[in-house]
Amino acid sequence: MPISRRSLLKAAATVPTLSMPGIVRAESQRTLRFIPVIDLAFVDPIYSTAQVSRNHGFMVYDTLYGMSSSLQLSPQMLSGQAISGDGLQWDLSLRDGLFWHDGEHVLARDCVASIRRWAARDGFGGELMEATDELSAADDRTIRFRLKRPFPLLPQALGKAAINPCFMMPERLASQDPFKPLTEVIGSGPFRYLADERVQGARNAYAKFDRYQPRTDGKPDWTAGPKIVHYDRVVWTTTPDAGTGVAALQTGEQDWQETTPHDLLPIIKAAGDIETRILDPRGYACMLRLNHLQPPFDNPAIRRALLGAIDQSAFMTAVAGTDPAFQVSPIGFFAPGTPMASDVGLGVFRGPRDYDKVKADLKAAGYNGEKIVVLVPTNSLAQKPLGEIAVDSLRKAGMNVEYAGLDFAVVLQRQLKKDPIPQGGWSAAVGNWQGIDWLNPAGNTNIRGEGKVAGWYASEKMGPLRSQWLAASELAEQQRICREIQAVAFEEIPYIPIGLYKQPTAYRKDITGILDGTAVFWNVRPA
Repeated sequence: MPISRRSLLKAAATVPTLSMPGIVRAESQRTLRFIPVIDLAFVDPIYSTAQVSRNHGFMVYDTLYGMSSSLQLSPQMLSGQAISGDGLQWDLSLRDGLFWHDGEHVLARDCVASIRRWAARDGFGGELMEATDELSAADDRTIRFRLKRPFPLLPQALGKAAINPCFMMPERLASQDPFKPLTEVIGSGPFRYLADERVQGARNAYAKFDRYQPRTDGKPDWTAGPKIVHYDRVVWTTTPDAGTGVAALQTGEQDWQETTPHDLLPIIKAAGDIETRILDPRGYACMLRLNHLQPPFDNPAIRRALLGAIDQSAFMTAVAGTDPAFQVSPIGFFAPGTPMASDVGLGVFRGPRDYDKVKADLKAAGYNGEKIVVLVPTNSLAQKPLGEIAVDSLRKAGMNVEYAGLDFAVVLQRQLKKDPIPQGGWSAAVGNWQGIDWLNPAGNTNIRGEGKVAGWYASEKMGPLRSQWLAASELAEQQRICREIQAVAFEEIPYIPIGLYKQPTAYRKDITGILDGTAVFWNVRPA
């Protein structure tokens, strides 16, 4: 007889945590045991846009600026900055005591190479380099930007916590091809990655970097302020499903689970020894990515016709349940509740779905029954239900859909393929990004229109609008431009927004100090 997830949890709840051997309790004072949402497929957070790679990156690497939970920027690896009166030269000074994990000093030339590698992959970085006439190391501690035009958002670009952050690496690594993943992990961050302890699909381990010197000013706030480490080790254990992870929390086998199923919150709260909370109120913005290179989604009319089949609330209910506190719809191309969001074009998502009309619209747009391959990561807590709703929605719209259930890492690899369907290509895939990734047109890489991201969306209109936004000095003007950008996005459909959900994290009450934002591992300590 199969055992349900809820039964497993109830059984786990009956196991007293005090029965753990003393040696295990002592170890818990030195090792923080964490359950990530998914396995770490890529250790290079510049190459990969996966959130798990970004979280790993903040453990191992450091950034020139840090970002607080209120999105304010402050120096992190820097002691300060000097800006010329005309805004065309920025000198960024590295603070004392920065070392790479291999024992070498962090030098400005390492950071210059790191910025260049990051900028080749990141849209915001590309904008910064487009505005840069010269990027150099004026000396061992000074990074110099000579700009073609003022770029007041330079700290926001270099310090953003959104994907991809501008992580610093040794020059010998940062000089390598940004379009090939690095396998060696050497940073200057508060933790060292223990590559020899990795078990694929199950385990990653980190050790406190003893030579890391936290900032002496400010207060710990997400990636800003002092990064003070209280554990000797952090071990990430990937569990087969989130219910198993919750059971491990209840028995004291694990300390902290990154994402917790909404339907299990009542059981967790009843347990009494586990806390739950939302680290980032901006939530997770979700998308249905359509492959613009292959039929039928190379046809913008077909992409537009498909909007009528999308019920954002159905997607969000599949992930977050029916409690309205955990979901937001309809949404557009900027995170709801943030300054650049608007209601432009959202009417298409309101009201009941008329699938007969969608079928007629798709036929009129030129859809002729071509096979649609939808990639669904079956080991992802959020993306699996999103993918299942996507498949159901497309089938209701009369499309010939093949459900391709794959491991998350395989999905990431397959989305890079530009081949037709018969040669292993794909048509659509779901994705979930943090709301901070959709804050503005410089940071949301999915609407850039340069044909460089998975799906290869290209646009003649988006680039000039983004340049206008970067040049705008007033919030009202930035918002006006973003309304126009959203109108273009609903015309060209770089992807289809499918809603936003808020994701609780869960941790035992015998740990404290977890910061708001994303999962970071400094400031956390035994209670």
